[in-house]
Amino acid sequence: MEKQDLIVQLNEIEKLMRMSLPSEYKRFMIENVKDTDSYEIQRANGDQLYVFNCFDLLERNNTYTIQEVEPDVLLIGQDGDLGYFLNLRKGTDEIYSLDLGALGSLDMDKESNSIFML
Repeated sequence: MEKQDLIVQLNEIEKLMRMSLPSEYKRFMIENVKDTDSYEIQRANGDQLYVFNCFDLLERNNTYTIQEVEPDVLLIGQDGDLGYFLNLRKGTDEIYSLDLGALGSLDMDKESNSIFML
């Protein structure tokens, strides 16, 4: 997969979401995740976080109807029922988490200032 293909796809996501993706997240996607089917991050607490590649990202958000419940957030990864999100309205690289079943009814927990810090 060429870097330019990833950039084009990330730009397409921004266009469809009508919001910009955070710069650190885009860099992480281009440098690390690329087009791998399942990119895994080992968390400090031992949990595994699976980060969606940019080609599966919108499909995962549609499957879980994320934007219908929380239009300003983007589901970027998952650990079982725990979803990891960007708040695009805030315009920061902060990563949040919440049980997918509680989306829209509970506040999200801040996990880190950047995807690089997970």
